Amino acid sequence: MYKTIRYEKEGNIGIATINRPEALNALNSTVISELEELITEVEKDEELGAFILTGEGRSFVAGADIGEQKPLDLNGGRKWGQRGSALFRRIEKLEIPTIAAVNGFALGGGCEIAMACDIILASEKAKFGQPEVGLGITPGFSGTQRLPRRVGAAKAKELIFSGKMIKADEAKAIGLVNAVYAPEELLNGAIEIAKSFTKNAPIAVKYSKACIDRGMQMDIDDGIALENELFAMCFATEDQKEGMGAFLEKRSATFQNK
Repeated sequence: MYKTIRYEKEGNIGIATINRPEALNALNSTVISELEELITEVEKDEELGAFILTGEGRSFVAGADIGEQKPLDLNGGRKWGQRGSALFRRIEKLEIPTIAAVNGFALGGGCEIAMACDIILASEKAKFGQPEVGLGITPGFSGTQRLPRRVGAAKAKELIFSGKMIKADEAKAIGLVNAVYAPEELLNGAIEIAKSFTKNAPIAVKYSKACIDRGMQMDIDDGIALENELFAMCFATEDQKEGMGAFLEKRSATFQNK
């Protein structure tokens, strides 16, 4: 179905592997088009409880395809940036939890697509960076917006202005990465974390994600009001009755996403 992406499901977990290793999985028009199509598929799949994104070979995503970017003019650059940002925002706004399993280079657009995911897990061989200023451009896929939210404004400025790469251990130390794994354990680690999400009530997980993501854009009072409303809405679900019933009856809950 896809030429540059391999997609499979393990139970209710979707696993997408960007598969363009000859170019270190760089984002060209084909990859972006196929990611757009894949995210549409994920958005419509009501069985999914979590989504994992990783890369084939020794790179997660090494950035955008520079050969395709170089000839762009002002309007071309604007359209390229808008398209990538819109795609990454769709990933960020998926209702289900998303995990980036970063196995190698995550540079420029690669770092930005990882940051569009809820959780970032890294191989010990992973390297992160926003090297765009060394190419004469700014981060174009919302990197200047997401990186400060992850690591703070001061650290984000240092990384973006210098364009330097950092290793997985430093990325974890500054809060960019949630956990670091041996390379051979990375994907299994991502699947285990995804399973820890999907064992819970799907609606409650979705609402919790909405509370966090939408609440971060609000003042504290509006955020609390949103939280209270979504908390109340849980009591209209069958899963709330099942979860609390199972707790009181000292048994495992069986959630139906209802």
